[in-house]
Amino acid sequence: MSAVATRRSGARRRETLAGWTMMAPAAVGLVLFVLVPFLLAGWLSTQNVRLDTPQPPSWFGFEHYRRILLDPDFRTDFWTGLRNNLIFAAVVVPLQTSLALALALLLNKPLRGMPVFRTFFFMPVVFPMALVAVVWKVIYTRGELGLLNSVLDTISFGLIPAQDWLGNPSTALLAIIVMSIWQGAGLQMVIILAGLQSIPAELYEAAALDRANAWQRLRNVTLPGLRNTLIFVAMVTTILSFRLFDQVYIMTGGGPQDATTTVMFQAVTTAFQTNNVGRASAITVLFFLIVLTITLIQRRVLREEREIA
Repeated sequence: MSAVATRRSGARRRETLAGWTMMAPAAVGLVLFVLVPFLLAGWLSTQNVRLDTPQPPSWFGFEHYRRILLDPDFRTDFWTGLRNNLIFAAVVVPLQTSLALALALLLNKPLRGMPVFRTFFFMPVVFPMALVAVVWKVIYTRGELGLLNSVLDTISFGLIPAQDWLGNPSTALLAIIVMSIWQGAGLQMVIILAGLQSIPAELYEAAALDRANAWQRLRNVTLPGLRNTLIFVAMVTTILSFRLFDQVYIMTGGGPQDATTTVMFQAVTTAFQTNNVGRASAITVLFFLIVLTITLIQRRVLREEREIA
């Protein structure tokens, strides 16, 4: 082997070693906090495990799954929670992404004081979800003393009556959706801002020479340049939407009439209120597989669109 080939082989080995070294922390975290808990949940889902009894786990087979999916005494709760999750994601993903895109376009200007506005819109993301939920629960307080009801009464000159936003099954989920969009749009805004700043300025200069108006520049330059960024934002927002729990637990407790209950809420309450760890683990495994399937389908569809474009 020549000296040149030897040096190339050594360089490749060093690059490979450097790659594995940089990947190792993420890989260890993935194994410890994703793979191991999932395998443990899979094992617990086949066991009869309860927190309120000293009895050791005993084999239960796939009975938990049968009850969750087929038994009339249990399946209604699971499918209701999954329906609420799907409604939440179907509304939050497009609206939050659109709002984040609009904010990013407004804040992507070389004007004085713009970093202050960017920080202002990003601040809700930094606040803990528990704190945000408590604040919005106060805003949604029923009766005339509620902040939102007071504002609506003032601007409508008393034509809009006071509402019980979190106590009404027809408005409870909508109230949580509005709060979640407000809290999470800042994160997507920052990601889209980074994507906007990566679009070459020459493209906008060429569009200006062609006398393209603002809408034509947005449609033919900005959106195509943000395609990969928007795909990433939509996928991340979808995954985060299915993790809905904190808002429900603090603001409504799954009510009223299961209007805001979610699969994650059911899994937690099943484990720590009814003490049935086995059934809670089965719910978790089923929900993970459902979210994984939706994510893979979404990725496949978006990838096909990108190839066509």
